[in-house]
Amino acid sequence: MMQLNSLRNICYINKNNFINCKAVLQRNIELSRNKRLFSSTSPSKMRFLQYTCRNNGPQRLGVQLSQDSDIIEISAVTASVPNNLVDFLKGGDEYMEKAKRIIAEAKSVVDPNEVNILAPITKPDKILCVGLNYKSHCDEQKVAHPEEPIFFNKFPSTIVGPTDNVLHPPNSKALDWEIELGIVIGRQCRRVHKADANNYIFGYTVCQDISARDWQSPKKNGGQWLFAKSMDTFCPLGPAVVAKEFVCDPTELKLRCSVNGIVMQEGNTSDMVHDVYNIVSYLSHCITLLPGDVILTGTPSGVGLFRNPRIFLKAGDVIESEITGLGKLCNTIVE
Repeated sequence: MMQLNSLRNICYINKNNFINCKAVLQRNIELSRNKRLFSSTSPSKMRFLQYTCRNNGPQRLGVQLSQDSDIIEISAVTASVPNNLVDFLKGGDEYMEKAKRIIAEAKSVVDPNEVNILAPITKPDKILCVGLNYKSHCDEQKVAHPEEPIFFNKFPSTIVGPTDNVLHPPNSKALDWEIELGIVIGRQCRRVHKADANNYIFGYTVCQDISARDWQSPKKNGGQWLFAKSMDTFCPLGPAVVAKEFVCDPTELKLRCSVNGIVMQEGNTSDMVHDVYNIVSYLSHCITLLPGDVILTGTPSGVGLFRNPRIFLKAGDVIESEITGLGKLCNTIVE
């Protein structure tokens, strides 16, 4: 309180700076609040982001307490912490302990409105996806609920940030949306039981599985989904990867996707055919999962393909994708 009073006196004495006094006070209060909150170093309060400064400086890694709080800079404070989440996760407990100490001190804090928020994870070893994993999505296309998960993949090069543009490929006339919960793996994971799967999950993020439906046709690429799912910019992610401890229950999260302000999808992860733990366990018996791997877990009903009449994305459309407690993507379709 004494520090704030001193700051008030300084502001009043220097009348030329009086206009900025309120902003300075608010900034100081926010910093003080963050230091108190971040003094509890539990990872349950961590929202990991990747970003650059407005002047397009080097990429940085930081942590927020909430969607609206300032960003505690981690990689900018010491070169011993990497500036990307994949390498951070590869460092395991060593990097996490360093991050906790940096967060507790909160020496370097930035306003999220003063930086460019990037995708929270880039260049993972792999992106894996689950098809037909919501009962409502199966029902809207009149297919049975799969007894076992169905997997396909997207290339890591498809990843873009939470507000980046999505390119409408000129060779597709059926661009569609699919909001999905994304799992981010925290530790090497191989042949784990479902009961142990949570130990290998680092956190969760919001994903948009952009899909070129005409390239899913048997007439295109032999019916393989590779191009349908992996064209450039087809995987918006973000805005943060939220540590699993901060996600109350990943099997009970609300999802909403709107196009130009009109709600197209509204669902809940409780509608999944195979929950996040079963997905991780099943995959781990076929493929070794590595730190930073991203798993898209399926989409609820409401995609454009199964509407009557069908609706597909066009240049200028704005897609908003939001999941409870994780944040929102806002991506514009461009040619």
